[in-house]
Amino acid sequence: MNVMPELLRLIALDSQDLAVISANLQDALVKTIDMAYLPSTKRFVIVAARFDWLRAANQGAMERCRAGLHFERVLKVSRLGFDQQDSSLILNLLSIGFHETDAPAGHVILTFSGGGAVRLDVECLEAQMRDIGPRWKAKGQPGHQFDDVG
Repeated sequence: MNVMPELLRLIALDSQDLAVISANLQDALVKTIDMAYLPSTKRFVIVAARFDWLRAANQGAMERCRAGLHFERVLKVSRLGFDQQDSSLILNLLSIGFHETDAPAGHVILTFSGGGAVRLDVECLEAQMRDIGPRWKAKGQPGHQFDDVG
């Protein structure tokens, strides 16, 4: 019997909480057109294809699912290393971190493979992530090669 996994729902109000969201979104695929800053509500939103690392580790299932992530109290958004207008571009999310500047304000940094990044200037850390869509079989488990620097 194939049991449908529960939808993941996470909230982050500090760096430790955000680390849990980051781990669950590691290697999520994000289309540039699926990221938006909504200045009137001070919200930054992303829809991604999340690789389910827990299900892969516990059951050997290689699946992705649609997940939504949003940050509240966002004052400014900056990007580096990719063209936001390139609607065909798909980014691989590596990590999300928070660097406090003037407590409780700080910068949320979303780091993508290939040198891309998004920085959110926030009044405070307030984020929510949840699974929002169907699951599908992934083509394989994501992996990263290391360059030989020796």
